[in-house]
Amino acid sequence: MSVDVAVAEAATDELLEAMNRLLPQLSSRAGALDLASLADLLGQDALTLFVARAEARIVGVLSLVVFDIPTGRRAWIEDVVVDGAARGLGAGEALTRAAVAHASERGLSEVDLTSRPSREAANSLYQKVGFERRETNVYRFFIETRSH
Repeated sequence: MSVDVAVAEAATDELLEAMNRLLPQLSSRAGALDLASLADLLGQDALTLFVARAEARIVGVLSLVVFDIPTGRRAWIEDVVVDGAARGLGAGEALTRAAVAHASERGLSEVDLTSRPSREAANSLYQKVGFERRETNVYRFFIETRSH
């Protein structure tokens, strides 16, 4: 079965269904999207959403974020998820390669991502594609939010 990857151009019911099916497989904190919030995401200049299809069904997504900071332009891969029922078809690899090619076409010389060590298959995939593990620390600060 072949996997085709394309850039999501518009917020459609099909894409919305796929995002709401896939994102909970990535994170328990992922809230459901609606069509307007999906359109807002796709409307961001910094974000390119790649969609993988197998047998005409969306089986995976990947976000590539490109942004400028004082030291230069950066590309970052986020929110890579392939449907559990479609793993092993090559969707993750196809998505990752498409994102790297897109970054290269935009003149970037490197792409970053993070992946938890417990995600062994994902880490193996990224290394297979050519990503190199960096020695760095990732920190997160949790900001207390209040309801109004």
